[in-house]
Order: sequence, then structure tokens, then C-alpha cells
Amino acid sequence: MHELHGFYFEELTVGQTDVYGKTITDADILMFAGVSGDTNPVHLNHEFATPTMFEGRIAHGMLSASFISTVIGTKMPGPGCIYVGQNLRFKAPVKAGDTVMARVTVEELLPAKRMAKLKTICYVGDKIVIDGDATVMVPAKPE
Repeated sequence: MHELHGFYFEELTVGQTDVYGKTITDADILMFAGVSGDTNPVHLNHEFATPTMFEGRIAHGMLSASFISTVIGTKMPGPGCIYVGQNLRFKAPVKAGDTVMARVTVEELLPAKRMAKLKTICYVGDKIVIDGDATVMVPAKPE
């Protein structure tokens, strides 16, 4: 099982960063609506969404935020860590065709609890679309 594991707590350093990027498609938005049950017409109905402040359909904020979970769960710290908390601030809309880059950076390590505090940001180009922070529990390296 060792090969399935991500970073151990002792292998993390403040400033360590990893990223994941994905271009959002109409299919992604439709599938996310189906899986989540969030069928708000601002995500699914062009006629409804056009007169809104967004001037068209937007992707679910939580779809973009899920890419933060992708970094945390698959890259850094990676498999074996446990999400404890996440704060998010949605700063700008994401539309089909936009490429979302999720960046996770270790901000603080709490050795007594084997927890890491992480800065979590999603970008489209140079624009921050989600700003947040997370706390994860990270397993200790086996002896």
C-alpha cells in the first residue's frame, strides 16, 4: 500500500505547492448538476442566465472548488490525508471554456496534531475566482 500513499507529514514543508488544471465543458456543468442535484437555471438555462449580472450561464462554484480537493486528495498531501475543513470565497464566475487552475500551498504545519493548514486558490488566467484555506490531517511516516 506504500505506493498508493501521498506525502507523509514529515515530508511536507511550508511553501510546498501543487496544482491541477481543467478546462470546464458544458458536459462538466451538466454532469455536476446531475450528481449534485443543483439545477439552478443560472447554470443550465441560457435564456434565464443571459439577463443576469453574469450575462450567460456560469459553472457551479463548487465544481471549480472540487479541483482543490483533487490537488489535496491526489497530489499534495495526496492519498491518505483527511480533509478537516475548508473555507471558500467565490470571487468571479467561471464559464464553459474557461480553464480553472487550482493551487494548494502549505502555509503552516501543526506537528502535535499532524495537521497542515493550506492556502487554496483557483484561477482563470491571472484572475482569482476562488480564494480560501483548508486544514487537513496528514498521516505520519511509518517507522
